[in-house]
Amino acid sequence: MSTETMTAKDRVIKFLQGEEIDRPPVFSGMGNVIKPVLDKNGLNFARVHRNPDQMATAASGSFLDYGFECAVIPFDLAVEAEAMGAVVNYYDDVDGMLYPTIKGKCVKTIDDIKVPDDLSKAGRIPIIVETIGKIKEKLGDDCAVGVHILGPFTMLGQMKELDDLLEECFIEPEKTNAMMERVSSVIVDVFKIYKEAGADYLILREMGATSDVLSPNSFKNLVKPHLIRIIKEMPQPNILHICGNTNFIVKDMVECGADAISVDQKNNTAESREKIGDNVIMCSGFDPIAVLHNGKLEDVKPGVLEKWDGANAVMPGCDLWPDVTSENMQAMVSALKAGRPDGS
Repeated sequence: MSTETMTAKDRVIKFLQGEEIDRPPVFSGMGNVIKPVLDKNGLNFARVHRNPDQMATAASGSFLDYGFECAVIPFDLAVEAEAMGAVVNYYDDVDGMLYPTIKGKCVKTIDDIKVPDDLSKAGRIPIIVETIGKIKEKLGDDCAVGVHILGPFTMLGQMKELDDLLEECFIEPEKTNAMMERVSSVIVDVFKIYKEAGADYLILREMGATSDVLSPNSFKNLVKPHLIRIIKEMPQPNILHICGNTNFIVKDMVECGADAISVDQKNNTAESREKIGDNVIMCSGFDPIAVLHNGKLEDVKPGVLEKWDGANAVMPGCDLWPDVTSENMQAMVSALKAGRPDGS
């Protein structure tokens, strides 16, 4: 196949597999729903999380309208926790765009982590499965469909009081370890469900295990073993994303075994590249709030291009903030499709 005729899907998948591509893909491992797409299609943000047709339309719009080379779902971070019993607030009675959040913490001990007998029928997991199929109906083989799940430590932080979780990590790490083991099994099983449904690539988002929260030693001894286990068992291609300044743990991230790692805007990618060598696929993140949401049009191009240093591809460092303007979205995609500033 000629690299001049690659589809967006081919480009993303081959990039993650380390194969030859015509240019780096312009894609993400995180949510890509934006207000211009919602407004164009008459969609309500509070409802798209529970309706496969609406979610598929919202996720596909960034590709169809702007050429962003992926459709990533879900848009919130509570799907799997909800499947295990957490109650979610969708903010149906609130004007504006608020992401669903978990209403109250539902886990104190491992006995509170309830794993359904059939995860494929639990909570909104069937909605995500159906949405994957509907996106593929809309986009065919032209666009890559990505699905993300929180990592075990971050997911526990959704269901358990964070202060209690952090204290337990230091005082009784064996209890945290046991809970993460149970949650990790759920993550692996759900990833397999999504892959079987047709997801093209999978993203493990261990956002809460950043060095801003956990010491590098705690990450290495407590979180890393579970990430290694998950990534070994989850389908490919896959990405491991961790937020914050991950320069302290970037070698540990690589050793977790994902096909690619993703770091956000706080990371010094040049420094990370020196630590991990040239053979690791690393995606560098720009600040989606400062650059796309708050940035002026003329600031978008330099804001995204400055993140090329040491990276194989540049993507938003977190979910696209829904209020991004059409003009900024177009400028971001155009700048990244033009490639590295040095032309390499």
